[in-house]
Amino acid sequence: MPSPVPALLAASVRKAFPDGVVALDGIDLTVPAGSFFGLLGPNGAGKTTLIRSIVGLVRIDSGRLEVHGRSMLSADAPSARKLVGYAPQEIALDRFVTARDLLRLHGRYFGMTRRDASERADELLEVFDLTQKATALPNHLSGGMRRRLMLARALVHRPELVILDEPTAGVDIELRDEMWEYIRTLHADGTTILLTTHYLEEAETLCEHVAFIRDGRIVSEGTPDDLRESFGAGRLEDVYRQVVHG
Repeated sequence: MPSPVPALLAASVRKAFPDGVVALDGIDLTVPAGSFFGLLGPNGAGKTTLIRSIVGLVRIDSGRLEVHGRSMLSADAPSARKLVGYAPQEIALDRFVTARDLLRLHGRYFGMTRRDASERADELLEVFDLTQKATALPNHLSGGMRRRLMLARALVHRPELVILDEPTAGVDIELRDEMWEYIRTLHADGTTILLTTHYLEEAETLCEHVAFIRDGRIVSEGTPDDLRESFGAGRLEDVYRQVVHG
């Protein structure tokens, strides 16, 4: 049975930056627990600001922001953040620790025991075909390997909500297929996935529900089938063009 408490709730969330740019203009978004949810929109639409707010890197000006019923704006925030795994679009890895130690440290940061963090690190290195690079520094890895390590890091502490911001940007087709195979397995086990991507065919294939964001607001949402029918479109890409540029 799906949980009645959503994995993510954003209600009337607003964020304006000191330069006057309104990144989030009263956005409302609900991501059901256990869903594979796509958040789509052009650059500058507010996707990254919303995601950074969810993981505690940006503080919103007003509204409600909850992860599995725990407020990101209260004393519950630390426990709420432990439920989230985040793989950002930009590759940002500590260049002074090995791949294995990076994963171990991330697990320890999220409260895992030393043994559990070590075992989980080795498990994910195996899953993402990085075992032979376990003692390598991240800046000595290829771009595709660094992208896999980023995803592994997001998953170390077994989060209930995994946020993937352009996870396959710049990776080859083989690696993309491998990553999606694992992410599908993760979702099948009950993990909620929130995906942003500019590859509309990925969202069409993977996502059970899609929301389009423009100018800091959700402007349309639904299942891919419902959206195609509502807009008389053959592909989700055609819906995107109508919603975002129409």
